[in-house]
Amino acid sequence: MSGLVARYDALIAAGELRRDPEQRAAILRLAQLQDELEAPPPKQGFFAKLKGEKPPRPRGVYMYGDVGRGKSMMMDLFHDTLEIEAKRRVHFHEFMLEVDQRIREERKKEAGDPIGPVAKQLASGIRCLCFDEMVVKNTADAMIMSRLFTALIEVEDVVVVTTSNRPPSDLYKDGINRGLFMPFIHLIEAELDTLTLNGPTDYRLQRLGGMDVWYSPTGDEATAKARQAFFRLTDYPPEDAAHVTGYDLPVGESRTLWVPKSLKGVAVFSFKRLCEQPRGSSDFLAIARHYHTVIVVGIPIMGPEMRNEAQRFTTLIDALYENGVKLVATADAEPANLYPSGDGAFEFDRTVSRLMEMQSADYLARGHGEQ
Repeated sequence: MSGLVARYDALIAAGELRRDPEQRAAILRLAQLQDELEAPPPKQGFFAKLKGEKPPRPRGVYMYGDVGRGKSMMMDLFHDTLEIEAKRRVHFHEFMLEVDQRIREERKKEAGDPIGPVAKQLASGIRCLCFDEMVVKNTADAMIMSRLFTALIEVEDVVVVTTSNRPPSDLYKDGINRGLFMPFIHLIEAELDTLTLNGPTDYRLQRLGGMDVWYSPTGDEATAKARQAFFRLTDYPPEDAAHVTGYDLPVGESRTLWVPKSLKGVAVFSFKRLCEQPRGSSDFLAIARHYHTVIVVGIPIMGPEMRNEAQRFTTLIDALYENGVKLVATADAEPANLYPSGDGAFEFDRTVSRLMEMQSADYLARGHGEQ
């Protein structure tokens, strides 16, 4: 039995997961891919080498399904137990930001098409690329993905494993000039096996089940409950809290945002770090695209003198809401009493309405990135 299957079965035995035929089928397919990637390369005959023929490339895997069905968990298990060094796991949004940066740098060097050189750079030392939450929201990404991934897969022989909330045929649905994106969909369907994960259990909701997501007033009790939510969502032992690392989240060209705690799609920030510093919509959008759950601690009652902080908080909530991000918060008051007066207090009512909706079961059931 492979290490991947053994780890998965141990989670079921411990009660962390429930038996799910679709999950198990995906685990077995991923274990098969591990065997193919870990096997020594097949010997080629003299004439095959002379012709420049490459050995067969293992087919990748595309896992899609509703939020909370274990896609990211299985991706983590696959990557962690894959016994090769030439592997990389990255959030898809972060990867595309890196691609944009590399394309800009390549264009400074020469006037030719940068896609080939960029694909070669990304594939250097990598045989298997694992992406979490593939989603296409802008025309710029859609325009380059077909050529980029064709180069990565067919030229550089990189095996792709990815998760998404949507089937391949629904990527960039209703997008501008979608016809130019269709070759990417055809590439995915030709090179990756598509697996559906829509089992009966929503593990993310299950782990928040019985818990509120808005804790007020602030204090030790609220902090303890937010901390509990973090560990339930990430499966990380509370006793190892000191080892939860921070992360430099790419925001734009040569700019990052420090995330104090970041693990398995969950981020923790203080209100002070997010809203009392000069942040813009690009910062909050990067957070919303990268994390499925954000925990914000220490939200104060804001008076008229904090109109800038209130405006930043509004921009943050808009970004989280529009991307289906789950919010867990500790605050000095309930949403309706956070900004009772001052410039923009009337407009803040929409933020209050969104904060209330973000606590509902319907909102918590939304997929990350879904409108």
